[in-house]
Amino acid sequence: MGLNDTPAAGRVHIGFFGRRNAGKSSLVNAVTGQNLALVSPLKGTTTDPVYKAMELLPLGPVMIIDTPGIDDDGPLGALRVERTRQVLHKTDVAVLIVDAPGGKRQADEELIDIFRSRNIPYLLAYNKSDLLDHIPAPGAEEIYVSALGKYNIDALKEKIAALAAGTENKLQLVGDLINPADFVVLVTPIDKAAPKGRLILPQQQTIRDILEADAAAIVVKEFELRETLSHLAKKPKLVITDSQVFAKAAADTPADIPLTSFSILFARYKGMLEAAVKGIKEMERLEDGDLLLIAEGCTHHRQCDDIGSVKLPRWIRNYTGRQFQFAFTSGGEFPEDLSPYKLIIHCGGCMLNERAMKHRCQSALAQGIRITNYGILIAYMQGILRRSLAVFPHVLAELEE
Repeated sequence: MGLNDTPAAGRVHIGFFGRRNAGKSSLVNAVTGQNLALVSPLKGTTTDPVYKAMELLPLGPVMIIDTPGIDDDGPLGALRVERTRQVLHKTDVAVLIVDAPGGKRQADEELIDIFRSRNIPYLLAYNKSDLLDHIPAPGAEEIYVSALGKYNIDALKEKIAALAAGTENKLQLVGDLINPADFVVLVTPIDKAAPKGRLILPQQQTIRDILEADAAAIVVKEFELRETLSHLAKKPKLVITDSQVFAKAAADTPADIPLTSFSILFARYKGMLEAAVKGIKEMERLEDGDLLLIAEGCTHHRQCDDIGSVKLPRWIRNYTGRQFQFAFTSGGEFPEDLSPYKLIIHCGGCMLNERAMKHRCQSALAQGIRITNYGILIAYMQGILRRSLAVFPHVLAELEE
């Protein structure tokens, strides 16, 4: 993607599923209008999920995902099926490709059951319909298409767009907390993990959201905050800081100016703020030797003082005075079995779409494992959690339960 493209997490994720040789890849190519996926008459040509960020009219920015056949067999086939199932965790709209001459099979019915159980909007696309003697009247969630003959492809895209319209994230990042003409000060240390010449994604998205609210964003480094605030003729509506400099930002921001962090804003935006606040209470119940999982939604080259793998473990040990074991995951990795962990500490999830982040949160809670967030944890350990949550009064009550 280019510098100004919509981030992957902000795109509607459209997953194409089905049995081997149902024509998934051919249909993906027909829908996208390009040779995105490798096509072959041999079963099992797609061996790994294929992702493609693109503009899909009439929908807009999307992430197209072509998956291996759900009926793959053998040891390698089982791994491919597992990867396909993992795609379901992040799928906003599912398109089930069915071989029209062969009809639905058990594997197709099992996928439909999964879509329904996870409340994933779905559509059945009967491919190779040009091979039928006649095309039956489709049901409400069905369409007959032909990737080879380009039959009904535009209609398919319109149906996908209609399903996707109801999946957009209704939450705002910061726009609902501010008014037009407000000032918002952003404290943004220059992150070594960010590409040279660029801000990291949470900072970019927050600035964009502020501008869309017709407010003004004032961006400073941590050592410039105190002086900047003293020179402003108008008090800012909010100060938003990188969690790594939370303590300094809190010390330099007058008590009558609301303060929070990018990570906390993203916890709310991804739908996990309440769970993260409840989860922080697990910190007081940790014991020596407990295993903690630190999970990040992105993959990057870890620096010598990386926040996830170095700083957080050090800060946690210093705060608790105890010794713990730590496990780390990044990107699309996230364990299905969370029972070994006493607590999960997750990043803000700026690289994960809302459904993927909610899946991780719900998986943890379903298995009785508490989950919290980088920003919540850092604010808690530095004694400023209540202040950082003051912009969300309804969430403060979670600390009292």
